[in-house]
Amino acid sequence: MNGARWEALGTTASVYVADAAALDAARAAVEAELAAIDASCSRFRDDAELEHVNAAAGAPKRVTPLLEEAITVALRAARLSDGMVDPTIGEALILAGYDRDFAAIRRGDAPPLRAITVPGWRAVRIHNGVLTMPRGVRLDLGATAKALAADRAASAAARAANTGVLVNLGGDIAVAGAAPAHGWTVGIGDDHRGPADQTITIRSGGVATSSTAVRTWGPGRHHIIDPRTGMPTAPHWRTVSVAAGSCVDANTASTAAVVLGAQAPRWLSERNLPARLVAHDGAVTTIADWPQELLAA
Repeated sequence: MNGARWEALGTTASVYVADAAALDAARAAVEAELAAIDASCSRFRDDAELEHVNAAAGAPKRVTPLLEEAITVALRAARLSDGMVDPTIGEALILAGYDRDFAAIRRGDAPPLRAITVPGWRAVRIHNGVLTMPRGVRLDLGATAKALAADRAASAAARAANTGVLVNLGGDIAVAGAAPAHGWTVGIGDDHRGPADQTITIRSGGVATSSTAVRTWGPGRHHIIDPRTGMPTAPHWRTVSVAAGSCVDANTASTAAVVLGAQAPRWLSERNLPARLVAHDGAVTTIADWPQELLAA
């Protein structure tokens, strides 16, 4: 497969093209989109627009069109997930120990876990480029901004390269343009850097995998916060993968499913979202028309 891979957004970025001659143009378009998202939405850059917004909480703040889009997407995800994916968990993440880029976190290097009241996404308003949120609210867009970056990057790369494109940002996958005749082959597993547990084929939309098995830094320490408790979600699903019409929608559903725990299969079924859920004991549950495990490794 014609592709390139590099480090970006604190994870691994990769782009694949249907036409090998278009790889350079596609990669340049992806890199430009990732740089823009990082400068706008990062919680780990002092110069990022999001950090300036968080510092100004309590006062209306005009934001750039890109950050407005990212916040609007995050609020939509909160609404569609019944509040299970909430962008106002920023302070809860910091208290859990996720206060710097993941590569800089050391295991055991965090204070004792304690519950915190999450302000809730309904406290955030954005209209005509002006953001308003109460003092003390700290936004974290990690649950949706990376997926948005994948969708935007795939679309930009397909336009720039005039060919079918697949973009993978640490397990958040988006495709755009005409797919190869056989479709795009995607590996599904706990860790996007490791061997796949299953291989599926997609032709459009996006696939996202949320996991509590990789970004961990101690017992009960991982990056998926339950907004109802303000703490990392209780262990139930090790990994949830979802296919949807976009990477953002897939990521919203996979993250919500991890938070919902035992209620996730019913929630996903009601929305007819193809999904693969792996419990901590390794038991696999599939929803809707997710492919059978015929190609399991």
